[in-house]
Amino acid sequence: MFELSGKVKLVLEEQTFGSGFNKREFVLTTTADRYPQDIKFETVKEKTSMLDGLSEGDEVTVSFDVRGREWKGNYYVNLNAWKVVSGGGSKSESSDGPPLDHYDNNAEAEEEDVPF
Repeated sequence: MFELSGKVKLVLEEQTFGSGFNKREFVLTTTADRYPQDIKFETVKEKTSMLDGLSEGDEVTVSFDVRGREWKGNYYVNLNAWKVVSGGGSKSESSDGPPLDHYDNNAEAEEEDVPF
């Protein structure tokens, strides 16, 4: 199980396939990262209805599983959302304390702490 918070960028229409399988996809823009990412999730079967109340710009937290599969020699990864909670976006700065100074003197210490 994984969780990710951010803003809803796009909610796509539900797709129904001939076998009776249905899915619905949405895109979440991460807001807590230094470089925001657009992440596509999918919901399947009865979970597609949980996206009905979502709109662009909504802050949400998504609980999801990573699903991987092979088809004709190609490998695919899906992020299968099974829970979406409104109002779950994280803030980049805490309101409890003073704002962070991004230009402090610890820049040299951070450069020396390289993991490789």
